[in-house]
Amino acid sequence: MNKMQESLLELIVETSTNLPPDVRRAIKRAELEEQFGSQAALALETIVDNIVSAEEDRQPICQDTGMPTFMVKCPVGFNQLHLVEDIRAAVAEATKQGKLRPNSVDSLTGKNSGDNLGPGTPVIHFEQWEQDGLDIRLILKGGGCENKNIQYSLPMELPGLGKAGRDLDGVRKCILHAVYQAQGFGCGAGFLGVGIGGDRTTSYELAKQQLFRELEETNPNPILADLEKYVMENVNHLDIGTMGFGGKVTLLGCKVGAINRIPASFFVSVAYNCWAFRRLGIQVDPTTGVVKGWLYREKPELMERPVGGFDLDKAVVLQAPVSEAQIQALKVGDIVLVRGTIHTGRDELHKYLLNHEAPVDLQGGILYHCGPVMLQDEQGQWHVKAAGPTTSSREEPYQADIIKKFGLRVVIGKGGMGQQTLEGLQNYGAVYLNAIGGAAQYYARTVKRVTGVDLMDKFGVPEAMWHLEVEGFPAIVTMDAHGNSLHKDVEQHSMLKLADLKDPIFV
Repeated sequence: MNKMQESLLELIVETSTNLPPDVRRAIKRAELEEQFGSQAALALETIVDNIVSAEEDRQPICQDTGMPTFMVKCPVGFNQLHLVEDIRAAVAEATKQGKLRPNSVDSLTGKNSGDNLGPGTPVIHFEQWEQDGLDIRLILKGGGCENKNIQYSLPMELPGLGKAGRDLDGVRKCILHAVYQAQGFGCGAGFLGVGIGGDRTTSYELAKQQLFRELEETNPNPILADLEKYVMENVNHLDIGTMGFGGKVTLLGCKVGAINRIPASFFVSVAYNCWAFRRLGIQVDPTTGVVKGWLYREKPELMERPVGGFDLDKAVVLQAPVSEAQIQALKVGDIVLVRGTIHTGRDELHKYLLNHEAPVDLQGGILYHCGPVMLQDEQGQWHVKAAGPTTSSREEPYQADIIKKFGLRVVIGKGGMGQQTLEGLQNYGAVYLNAIGGAAQYYARTVKRVTGVDLMDKFGVPEAMWHLEVEGFPAIVTMDAHGNSLHKDVEQHSMLKLADLKDPIFV
């Protein structure tokens, strides 16, 4: 690799494995606010443990390394084409080293490129400036939070908030609703970038640009500064909490930008980012490729591994095959330790299983919604480099049928599932366990060995069915076999709290 490629590779590795100081400080503040021993506090302790592990081991903080998105400022006359090739080479090498998960999929065939390269990937935005150096910033934004991005076209009616007009108060209502609709799906507590105005495309671009701002900076526009302050002072009263478990901290940061629009359109776009807010930057000599400085690291913030976490002494141990009697004894809120063999399964596998037999016997089995980062050694043995849960709501159309067809007893994921799955759990004697989203290193430590893999050639690494032997894999029962759902309860409660914020503030 040339020096520019080496510098870009270092940027990618550091972004994937080492959260910036302003994000760490926001998470620490949240940890102090939650009630000790609550489910939200437990989730935050796990998150901090994961952050420490990722930094120490230089492994991905979250298994979903998202769509690498680069924002580049370059001098006038700089050859952008050469930098594009250098970025592509660095991305491919980072994927080969297991610092990025292969996430580039052909939209027509479903084929994974295996190296994060393909039409449209990675994403690179260029802007010229009147300076001699290169400013290169990177954000790794996973699919769980990307799926909770949302765009509003004002005026419109919003659940719980009523009419949102074409004014600042309408914008306020959009932001509140954006947090409400994210619930636990986007690995909260999260961060928001908000774009006001523009057309549909530039509005979303503006929203994502806000995620490159420092969390602790004050908006230079006093109107937007007041809006950001209002959001941070009020949105946490929704009681959605970390992972959607309920709690005092739902949002960790909010940055808002505005651009002009045409009279016929008033768009408000919200880019939601999970707690694993991975964005860093470097200042580079455009001639030599040498890094001259790092961005977002002006105030180093160390984290210590927390004391506490899951109370393993009180946990219920589940090992496949799990009996229905064991399932019926569980209730929402119970801590569970999974031991033995679990099988990963995401979107492609669920669709496949509807019309095919499973590669292995799933009777009494445990299915984990996970797309791990995997590396194969010279002897052909696979090793787990990151293995946190993916968002379960995408499997809602399939889950109940698959539980019934194969006799599954346990489904593990994050964010919870809907009414159809809840009824399936009750009808067929199964439970849903919520693992802590983004805690890819925390859960990778529980994997003792990879016992096999199926459908890799068909689906690629993230979507393949991996068979993992785990020991002491902790999770919380959030949907039981008796029709109870913590996610449903939190959603209903937060809707009532949302309605409390209906009255106009900005007029």
